Amino acid sequence: MREAAFVRQNKDKWSRFESALQNKAFITPDELSALYLEITDHLSYAQTFYPRSNTVKYLNTLASQAHHNIYKTKRESPNRVISFFTKEFPKEFYNYQKQLLLAFVVFSIFVAIGSFSAASEAGFVRAILGDAYVNATLENISKQDPMAVYKQMGEFDMFLGITINNIRVALYAFVLGIFAGMGTLYMVMQNAIMLGSFQYFFYEKGLFWESVRTIWIHGSIEISVIIVAACAGLVVGKSILFPGTYTRLTSFVKGVKAGLKIVISTVPFFIIAGFLEGYVTRHTEMPDWLAIIIIALSLCLILFYYVYYPIYLNRKLPHDPQ
Repeated sequence: MREAAFVRQNKDKWSRFESALQNKAFITPDELSALYLEITDHLSYAQTFYPRSNTVKYLNTLASQAHHNIYKTKRESPNRVISFFTKEFPKEFYNYQKQLLLAFVVFSIFVAIGSFSAASEAGFVRAILGDAYVNATLENISKQDPMAVYKQMGEFDMFLGITINNIRVALYAFVLGIFAGMGTLYMVMQNAIMLGSFQYFFYEKGLFWESVRTIWIHGSIEISVIIVAACAGLVVGKSILFPGTYTRLTSFVKGVKAGLKIVISTVPFFIIAGFLEGYVTRHTEMPDWLAIIIIALSLCLILFYYVYYPIYLNRKLPHDPQ
């Protein structure tokens, strides 16, 4: 890249960083630290390709001035956890909407593939869900209680087991992103095909609505947040494949940090989903209107927190301190 193009591409960030150092603009310590890492990476790049340029001198001055501001005066807010979930994370998550959309599209495609495969091949459902589950469900259907599987465990045991398992799945989706995102996409494919074949199984038995109004009481949050966790893996994968002006290692470290924040954001939602599955889903006798309200509120909560709120924070409050 020519020096002029490099300067033009990054000068706004440098100006913002310089203004912050001179107390002409307010940014949080975390944002200052992130900008500092970016400045030092740009300095390294400039030293390699434009070793005797004014750009190197300018960036070196900025990096030197910043060290004291960041590492000697940085303080953590006593409300750090609340600030993370209400401002810091959703504002940052705006940058990963494309990865979220990709995870959603891939998941939807493989749900359709799972349904189509189950409709086309009689043994597909058993191959995906296992004979034990299919046989147990058929027995429950014969007893006029097709959703009895959600009543077999104690409420707390089910809540705890499901929550831990879902968090484990989210961590796997995140960690598998180190394989350039392909591991994450493979995990998305597995879960989506399972969901598609699962829903077709009940459709074939004439129990589609019964399965939807029961399973999606917890599944609306559970499935949505698994897609969000897949987004974390794709962020890691992108950091490896497309490092931009960073070194690949620096880009990877930034991607891992960003992905980990995304996974952390899913934990409260997995707890909510686990609670619903352990304590609410088992009540298959509840009226349809109540199930619909729970499902609708759950979907609205997910869409608000991961889609609308990040857009709101960045478009309406672009300079609001976190």
